[in-house]
Amino acid sequence: MSLEIIGVGFGRTGTLSLKLALDRLGFGPCHHMVELFERPEQARAFIAAANGAEVDFAELFSGYRAAVDWPAVYFWRELLERFPNAKAILTTRDDDSWYESMKKTIFLAHERIGRHAEVPPGTVLAMNRRLVGEGTFDWRFDDRDYVVGVHHAHLAAVRAAVSPERLFELDVRQGWEPLCRVLGVPVPDEPFPRVNSTEDFLARMTRVERR
Repeated sequence: MSLEIIGVGFGRTGTLSLKLALDRLGFGPCHHMVELFERPEQARAFIAAANGAEVDFAELFSGYRAAVDWPAVYFWRELLERFPNAKAILTTRDDDSWYESMKKTIFLAHERIGRHAEVPPGTVLAMNRRLVGEGTFDWRFDDRDYVVGVHHAHLAAVRAAVSPERLFELDVRQGWEPLCRVLGVPVPDEPFPRVNSTEDFLARMTRVERR
């Protein structure tokens, strides 16, 4: 089994809803950040890759048919090269709601710990710091223009690098139809997953912190 679908959209663009949708459509298991809470040993490999080490992505994603959200999106170029037959799905969201969601969830999680607080190396928290806090947003969480600019630059880079035949853009509010059409599968007779609201994220963060 190898990756057939690679999510190239940033977190808080409906990536967990997409994960559940892909699982439901038969393209699972789908890797997502939540996987690392059950398999934290993966974090060390993602940190090593971010630091320039040679990492076997086929082995790292062994057993998965799809991957969305961070950490996978941080390595979108490497994954698309390693899995040349995989489709790329770019989840999108309007700037204002996306930034506010990031600020109230992912950025808040980083700020609650503190940028300079010591964390155990090789952990999921250390990975998030390296890939998201440092590697993607340079810790400039309160600078809306900078953060949105980073997101726009990412969108532009994906659109420039990935052929139109391979790239599919999705707003998860569109539901099943466009996703099923591009994947060539029937539309399920059930609601499209609507999960990971700000409240859901904060509740999960509290559970993780209590472990």
